[in-house]
Amino acid sequence: MRMFLISDNVDTYTGMRLTGVDGVVIHSRKHLKEQLDKALADKTIGVLLITEKFSREFPDIINDVKLNRKLPLIVEIPDRHGTGRKPDFITSYVNEAIGIKL
Repeated sequence: MRMFLISDNVDTYTGMRLTGVDGVVIHSRKHLKEQLDKALADKTIGVLLITEKFSREFPDIINDVKLNRKLPLIVEIPDRHGTGRKPDFITSYVNEAIGIKL
């Protein structure tokens, strides 16, 4: 199994290419859907990296795949501008999940 990147940022794409991860740079909902369908059809892709911006802008498309497909695993990554999450997002997630304040 291999990784594949769908990015909205050339710098993120370039950095991932330096590590050996193939991918594409796109900027629209239409192209996201097209590239996502191609990635889902490719059975060699086990991990699909997607920049956080796409998850924020098009949650319906991304969540549909997350909820209805076992593979590929979708991992949201920050782009060169950093993450859009608050600094304590992991602690907040654990607090919500188990109901214990850490």
